Amino acid sequence: MPAEHSRTPTTLRLALILLVSAAVLGGVLVFPRGSSEPEAAPDPTTSHTPEPPTAPPAPPRQDVYACPGYSGINRTNPVANLYLDTFTWGTTAPTKVGDGKGNINWRSNPDNNPSWYMWLHSLRWLGQGIAAGGNGDKAALQRVSTIALDWVKDNPYSWKSDIGAYESTMHRTNVLICLRQAVLSGLHVTKLPRSYAWLDKTLLQHAWFLQKNYSGDWNHGTDESLALFGVGCTLKQEGLKKIATTRLTSAIKTSIDTQGSTNEQSAGYAQFNYALWGRAIDVLRKCGADPGTTIIARRRELAKWLALATNSLGNLPQLGDSEVVKTAPVPGTALEYAGTLGTRGIRPTQRIGIFDAGYIFGRTGWGEMRAFTQESTYSIRFGRSRKLHGHEDHTSVTYTSRGRDILIDGGHSGYKWDEWRSWAKSQYAHNELTVASAAAEHPETKLVRSALKDTWEFYELKDELGAVDRTRGVLVLKDPDLMVVLDRATSSRAEEYSTLWHLPADQKVVVQGKDRAVAARPGDRVKTTLLQLPFRQQTTPIEVVSGQSDPVQGWHYVKIDQKLLAPVVKFNRSGADATILSVIVPSRANAAVSYTTSWQGSRMIVNLTVDGTTTVIGVGSDGTMQRIK
Repeated sequence: MPAEHSRTPTTLRLALILLVSAAVLGGVLVFPRGSSEPEAAPDPTTSHTPEPPTAPPAPPRQDVYACPGYSGINRTNPVANLYLDTFTWGTTAPTKVGDGKGNINWRSNPDNNPSWYMWLHSLRWLGQGIAAGGNGDKAALQRVSTIALDWVKDNPYSWKSDIGAYESTMHRTNVLICLRQAVLSGLHVTKLPRSYAWLDKTLLQHAWFLQKNYSGDWNHGTDESLALFGVGCTLKQEGLKKIATTRLTSAIKTSIDTQGSTNEQSAGYAQFNYALWGRAIDVLRKCGADPGTTIIARRRELAKWLALATNSLGNLPQLGDSEVVKTAPVPGTALEYAGTLGTRGIRPTQRIGIFDAGYIFGRTGWGEMRAFTQESTYSIRFGRSRKLHGHEDHTSVTYTSRGRDILIDGGHSGYKWDEWRSWAKSQYAHNELTVASAAAEHPETKLVRSALKDTWEFYELKDELGAVDRTRGVLVLKDPDLMVVLDRATSSRAEEYSTLWHLPADQKVVVQGKDRAVAARPGDRVKTTLLQLPFRQQTTPIEVVSGQSDPVQGWHYVKIDQKLLAPVVKFNRSGADATILSVIVPSRANAAVSYTTSWQGSRMIVNLTVDGTTTVIGVGSDGTMQRIK
């Protein structure tokens, strides 16, 4: 595997710190403007909604911390399996991890999978047994108590030397709280029996650990603070509650910015954070703490961000570590309309969002003049360099049109550090200009120009990828709906360049000469024509890759455990510089797509005819692109 395709971390810590903390369940909106030439990138801070001065009325104080559940891990671990000391997670076969008496081998890890190991130590797999015990099943209560106590005995404080035990502390803390509640309800007592004194002692140890080992202001830290607060609420420890509340009210300012963007660099985790911070508000209020106004305000802006990110299929784009997930239609928010494909809620009035954190979300509309699912939607990435759950996806685009995905992202392969995760995070899994010699990490990418019109938008982005200066211009049209992308790159030495276009797994691609490839699902009424137009440089033969393993290319991770062969169309160049002009045209399957080019001074004029409709595009020598007709 070439170096640029694969990176193997030197420590398991790096892999485990990125583990998803639970099942992964907007920004300032910019109006189209009327000028005809691209201008400076708009400042999205000018219309930002101020934070409310007061919080809405809180529900009556209950002084309770509710068991938060088990994130679905309990579903594949029925009580019968707990009696057999059998643990199931992911695609790994059910595994007997104990001797059948609750004596567990906590070092088990049959597939050497850090996620599997972490969830074993989380104890979330005991969920069904804990629920049964809380409902009076004393045998089940005894079983889960035996396994939990075995964990305590085999993993003495501090368990920091074992990364799996370390990273699952926040989850295990919640499970132990759930177990404590089950003991009280299942045994019909109000005070913990002496035989369970170890449970409170263990909870205090977990609280001490969470105080001393804070992960920082992202979803891990938020989960840790909530678990710490839970111990304080459960054991009536006001000091613990105060520490957790202070962390939460401070962390929100980093976790979600004033425009609604999260610091996770992942659309999936953005939705997860929306749910997580909603839980934070509820948890604090129910145990007598004031969440303040900032959490409410930032979460409201995140709802707008998520609504605008929602594509015409009702999904969030796979940006960063994101599976294909539906947008949650939260009633009373902008998410309700987006998440129900326009069947409920209030239709948003703004269709384009540009966010300082490095996101552009746009759409042809919200279903005003055509069906919601027939609108075209797109995302474009720029901004700060990769961190947390981000990918090397700067300048990459995704695109939907005509009721289907047109350009997709390679997806999210999970957290096992191997060649698949290296590929999924790399430049090669995204729709961008790749450079074979580039370093693995992308630098900051800047949005330098933009123009927003009624029937077209133009954006220009710049960065340095390794030793290469890279510029991408993106022109998006409405009626006909299509996308024009101009990639330019320069270097002091010869390089191998490729503009990649990742297509859905159900597409069959046929190359027709040097200027086009046509992709369609057999029998479908929609096709995608990918044109490679000559602009200041000769075109080269089009390459299509699908299902390649060395190096990895041509795949789509719909879920972390669902990998599909998916074609990638490549427009290649070699030399010190590259100029690649691409046109992505969704259309009816039998529609004719043709073009002619001419020159008007230093500007190339493209007459593009799609299904009988001709539009005229200008491409300037400085990279300026605009719709002329």
